[in-house]
Amino acid sequence: MNQLAELQQHTADYAKRDGQLAEDEFFYAEQNARLARNAEEYYRTMFSERVSSWNLRDRHMAETLDALLEHLDRQHAGGTKVVVWEHNSHLGDARATSMGREGELNVGQLVRERHEHDAVLVGFCTYTGTVTAASAWNAPYERKRVRPALEGSYEALFHKSGLKNILLILQDERNVVKDLRGPRLERAIGVIYLPQTERTSHYFQARLPEQFDAMIHFDETRAVEPLDRTNLWETGEGETPDTFPSTV
Repeated sequence: MNQLAELQQHTADYAKRDGQLAEDEFFYAEQNARLARNAEEYYRTMFSERVSSWNLRDRHMAETLDALLEHLDRQHAGGTKVVVWEHNSHLGDARATSMGREGELNVGQLVRERHEHDAVLVGFCTYTGTVTAASAWNAPYERKRVRPALEGSYEALFHKSGLKNILLILQDERNVVKDLRGPRLERAIGVIYLPQTERTSHYFQARLPEQFDAMIHFDETRAVEPLDRTNLWETGEGETPDTFPSTV
Protein backbone atom coordinates (compact mmCIF):
# COMPACT_ATOMS: atom_id res chain seq x y z
CA MET A 1 0.00 0.00 0.00
CA ASN A 2 1.34 3.47 -0.91
CA GLN A 3 0.13 4.90 2.40
CA LEU A 4 2.21 2.39 4.40
CA ALA A 5 5.35 3.09 2.35
CA GLU A 6 4.88 6.85 2.78
CA LEU A 7 4.41 6.54 6.53
CA GLN A 8 7.57 4.47 6.86
CA GLN A 9 9.61 7.00 4.85
CA HIS A 10 8.69 9.82 7.23
CA THR A 11 9.09 8.02 10.58
CA ALA A 12 12.21 9.88 11.68
CA ASP A 13 10.86 13.28 10.60
CA TYR A 14 7.65 12.89 12.63
CA ALA A 15 9.48 11.70 15.76
CA LYS A 16 12.08 14.48 15.58
CA ARG A 17 9.45 17.16 15.09
CA ASP A 18 6.74 16.16 17.58
CA GLY A 19 8.40 13.91 20.20
CA GLN A 20 7.36 10.57 21.74
CA LEU A 21 3.60 11.18 21.68
CA ALA A 22 3.68 11.73 17.94
CA GLU A 23 5.98 8.73 17.56
CA ASP A 24 3.37 6.55 19.32
CA GLU A 25 0.57 7.92 17.16
CA PHE A 26 2.64 7.28 14.06
CA PHE A 27 3.32 3.72 15.21
CA TYR A 28 -0.41 3.04 15.66
CA ALA A 29 -1.15 4.44 12.20
CA GLU A 30 1.60 2.33 10.65
CA GLN A 31 0.26 -0.86 12.26
CA ASN A 32 -3.27 -0.09 11.11
CA ALA A 33 -2.01 0.42 7.56
CA ARG A 34 -0.10 -2.87 7.68
CA LEU A 35 -3.21 -4.60 9.04
CA ALA A 36 -5.38 -3.29 6.20
CA ARG A 37 -2.85 -4.45 3.61
CA ASN A 38 -2.41 -7.92 5.09
CA ALA A 39 -6.13 -8.37 5.77
CA GLU A 40 -6.94 -7.88 2.10
CA GLU A 41 -4.37 -10.51 1.11
CA TYR A 42 -5.53 -12.85 3.88
CA TYR A 43 -9.17 -12.85 2.77
CA ARG A 44 -8.11 -13.44 -0.82
CA THR A 45 -6.06 -16.50 0.15
CA MET A 46 -8.95 -17.95 2.19
CA PHE A 47 -10.67 -18.80 -1.09
CA SER A 48 -7.64 -20.58 -2.52
CA GLU A 49 -5.62 -22.51 0.08
CA ARG A 50 -5.97 -23.00 3.85
CA VAL A 51 -2.23 -23.37 4.49
CA SER A 52 -1.47 -20.07 2.71
CA SER A 53 -4.05 -18.14 4.75
CA TRP A 54 -2.80 -19.68 8.03
CA ASN A 55 0.81 -18.80 7.19
CA LEU A 56 -0.10 -15.26 6.17
CA ARG A 57 -1.95 -14.69 9.43
CA ASP A 58 0.90 -15.97 11.62
CA ARG A 59 3.51 -14.03 9.64
CA HIS A 60 1.42 -10.90 10.25
CA MET A 61 1.35 -11.60 13.99
CA ALA A 62 5.12 -12.18 14.07
CA GLU A 63 5.77 -9.00 12.06
CA THR A 64 3.58 -7.01 14.45
CA LEU A 65 5.49 -8.44 17.42
CA ASP A 66 8.84 -7.47 15.87
CA ALA A 67 7.54 -3.97 15.08
CA LEU A 68 6.38 -3.56 18.70
CA LEU A 69 9.75 -4.72 20.05
CA GLU A 70 11.60 -2.30 17.78
CA HIS A 71 9.29 0.56 18.74
CA LEU A 72 9.66 -0.01 22.50
CA ASP A 73 13.41 -0.62 22.27
CA ARG A 74 13.79 2.70 20.48
CA GLN A 75 11.93 4.49 23.28
CA HIS A 76 13.53 2.70 26.23
CA ALA A 77 17.07 2.01 25.02
CA GLY A 78 16.57 -1.72 24.53
CA GLY A 79 15.85 -4.60 26.89
CA THR A 80 12.14 -4.87 25.99
CA LYS A 81 10.37 -8.07 27.07
CA VAL A 82 6.97 -9.06 25.67
CA VAL A 83 4.53 -11.78 26.75
CA VAL A 84 2.37 -13.19 23.93
CA TRP A 85 -0.74 -15.15 24.95
CA GLU A 86 -1.96 -17.37 22.12
CA HIS A 87 -3.28 -20.83 21.41
CA ASN A 88 -0.75 -23.70 21.57
CA SER A 89 -1.06 -24.25 17.83
CA HIS A 90 0.25 -20.70 17.25
CA LEU A 91 2.97 -20.66 19.92
CA GLY A 92 4.41 -24.18 19.81
CA ASP A 93 7.09 -24.50 17.12
CA ALA A 94 5.24 -25.86 14.05
CA ARG A 95 8.37 -27.64 12.82
CA ALA A 96 7.93 -30.16 15.64
CA THR A 97 4.36 -31.05 14.66
CA SER A 98 2.36 -32.60 11.83
CA MET A 99 1.31 -29.02 10.99
CA GLY A 100 4.85 -28.32 9.88
CA ARG A 101 4.96 -31.39 7.69
CA GLU A 102 1.86 -30.06 5.91
CA GLY A 103 3.61 -26.79 5.12
CA GLU A 104 2.28 -24.66 7.97
CA LEU A 105 4.43 -22.32 10.04
CA ASN A 106 3.45 -20.32 13.10
CA VAL A 107 4.42 -17.53 15.49
CA GLY A 108 6.44 -19.85 17.73
CA GLN A 109 8.59 -21.02 14.82
CA LEU A 110 9.10 -17.51 13.45
CA VAL A 111 10.01 -16.10 16.88
CA ARG A 112 12.57 -18.85 17.44
CA GLU A 113 14.07 -18.31 14.00
CA ARG A 114 14.38 -14.55 14.55
CA HIS A 115 15.27 -14.37 18.26
CA GLU A 116 16.73 -17.82 19.03
CA HIS A 117 17.46 -18.22 22.76
CA ASP A 118 15.80 -14.91 23.68
CA ALA A 119 12.42 -16.59 23.09
CA VAL A 120 10.79 -19.01 25.56
CA LEU A 121 7.79 -21.03 24.32
CA VAL A 122 5.40 -22.28 27.02
CA GLY A 123 2.47 -24.62 26.32
CA PHE A 124 -0.62 -25.57 28.33
CA CYS A 125 -2.59 -28.82 28.31
CA THR A 126 -5.24 -30.68 30.30
CA TYR A 127 -6.63 -34.18 30.71
CA THR A 128 -10.30 -33.36 31.38
CA GLY A 129 -12.63 -30.72 32.87
CA THR A 130 -14.71 -28.00 31.23
CA VAL A 131 -14.03 -25.38 28.57
CA THR A 132 -15.85 -22.37 27.15
CA ALA A 133 -16.04 -22.84 23.38
CA ALA A 134 -18.45 -22.82 20.45
CA SER A 135 -19.67 -25.64 18.22
CA ALA A 136 -19.10 -23.64 15.02
CA TRP A 137 -17.72 -20.32 13.85
CA ASN A 138 -20.03 -17.45 14.87
CA ALA A 139 -22.06 -19.86 17.05
CA PRO A 140 -22.82 -18.95 20.70
CA TYR A 141 -20.27 -19.98 23.30
CA GLU A 142 -21.12 -22.91 25.54
CA ARG A 143 -19.69 -24.57 28.61
CA LYS A 144 -18.54 -27.94 27.31
CA ARG A 145 -17.14 -30.94 29.12
CA VAL A 146 -13.69 -31.96 27.94
CA ARG A 147 -13.47 -35.68 27.24
CA PRO A 148 -10.62 -37.55 28.96
CA ALA A 149 -7.54 -37.42 26.76
CA LEU A 150 -6.94 -40.27 24.34
CA GLU A 151 -4.62 -43.11 25.28
CA GLY A 152 -1.19 -42.52 23.80
CA SER A 153 -1.39 -38.73 24.04
CA TYR A 154 0.87 -36.45 26.06
CA GLU A 155 -2.13 -35.44 28.16
CA ALA A 156 -2.87 -39.07 29.06
CA LEU A 157 0.80 -39.62 29.90
CA PHE A 158 0.79 -36.69 32.33
CA HIS A 159 -2.48 -37.92 33.85
CA LYS A 160 -0.89 -41.28 34.63
CA SER A 161 1.68 -39.53 36.81
CA GLY A 162 -1.04 -38.99 39.42
CA LEU A 163 -0.08 -35.32 39.81
CA LYS A 164 -2.81 -32.68 39.60
CA ASN A 165 -0.56 -29.97 38.18
CA ILE A 166 2.80 -30.27 36.44
CA LEU A 167 5.41 -27.73 35.33
CA LEU A 168 7.86 -29.48 33.03
CA ILE A 169 11.02 -27.63 31.96
CA LEU A 170 11.80 -29.22 28.62
CA GLN A 171 15.14 -27.43 28.22
CA ASP A 172 16.44 -29.59 31.06
CA GLU A 173 17.62 -32.86 29.50
CA ARG A 174 17.04 -34.66 32.80
CA ASN A 175 13.29 -34.13 32.35
CA VAL A 176 13.15 -35.30 28.75
CA VAL A 177 12.71 -39.04 29.09
CA LYS A 178 12.15 -41.31 26.13
CA ASP A 179 8.33 -41.16 26.38
CA LEU A 180 8.38 -37.37 25.98
CA ARG A 181 10.45 -37.29 22.82
CA GLY A 182 7.55 -38.53 20.74
CA PRO A 183 6.02 -38.22 18.36
CA ARG A 184 2.80 -38.50 20.36
CA LEU A 185 -0.74 -37.25 20.04
CA GLU A 186 -1.41 -33.78 21.41
CA ARG A 187 -4.81 -32.11 21.79
CA ALA A 188 -5.68 -28.61 20.64
CA ILE A 189 -8.87 -26.97 21.96
CA GLY A 190 -9.52 -23.42 20.80
CA VAL A 191 -12.50 -21.24 19.92
CA ILE A 192 -14.32 -24.36 18.70
CA TYR A 193 -14.52 -27.69 20.52
CA LEU A 194 -16.25 -30.72 18.96
CA PRO A 195 -16.05 -33.70 21.35
CA GLN A 196 -17.84 -36.01 18.91
CA THR A 197 -15.07 -35.66 16.28
CA GLU A 198 -12.23 -35.01 18.69
CA ARG A 199 -9.74 -37.53 17.30
CA THR A 200 -9.76 -36.02 13.80
CA SER A 201 -10.56 -32.39 14.61
CA HIS A 202 -8.47 -31.73 17.73
CA TYR A 203 -5.49 -34.11 17.82
CA PHE A 204 -2.21 -33.93 15.94
CA GLN A 205 1.24 -35.51 16.21
CA ALA A 206 3.97 -33.57 18.02
CA ARG A 207 7.46 -33.89 19.50
CA LEU A 208 6.98 -31.97 22.74
CA PRO A 209 10.62 -31.16 23.68
CA GLU A 210 11.16 -29.56 20.27
CA GLN A 211 7.78 -27.83 20.25
CA PHE A 212 8.02 -26.02 23.60
CA ASP A 213 10.61 -24.93 26.14
CA ALA A 214 8.20 -25.68 28.99
CA MET A 215 4.79 -27.34 29.43
CA ILE A 216 2.21 -26.62 32.13
CA HIS A 217 -0.33 -29.40 32.65
CA PHE A 218 -3.55 -28.99 34.66
CA ASP A 219 -5.06 -32.42 35.02
CA GLU A 220 -8.56 -30.96 35.38
CA THR A 221 -9.34 -27.56 33.92
CA ARG A 222 -12.29 -25.23 34.50
CA ALA A 223 -14.06 -23.19 31.84
CA VAL A 224 -13.34 -19.49 31.59
CA GLU A 225 -16.39 -17.65 32.95
CA PRO A 226 -17.70 -15.07 30.44
CA LEU A 227 -18.79 -11.63 31.55
CA ASP A 228 -22.12 -12.26 29.86
CA ARG A 229 -23.20 -15.57 31.42
CA THR A 230 -25.98 -16.73 29.12
CA ASN A 231 -28.51 -19.43 29.95
CA LEU A 232 -26.79 -21.71 27.45
CA TRP A 233 -23.49 -21.31 29.27
CA GLU A 234 -25.03 -21.58 32.76
CA THR A 235 -26.84 -24.83 32.03
CA GLY A 236 -23.88 -26.32 30.25
CA GLU A 237 -26.07 -27.60 27.42
CA GLY A 238 -23.03 -27.90 25.23
CA GLU A 239 -21.32 -30.34 27.60
CA THR A 240 -20.82 -33.90 26.48
CA PRO A 241 -22.93 -36.21 28.69
CA ASP A 242 -21.09 -38.63 30.97
CA THR A 243 -22.73 -41.47 29.03
CA PHE A 244 -21.34 -40.33 25.65
CA PRO A 245 -21.63 -41.84 23.10
CA SER A 246 -24.42 -44.22 24.23
CA THR A 247 -26.91 -41.54 25.55
CA VAL A 248 -28.20 -44.12 28.06
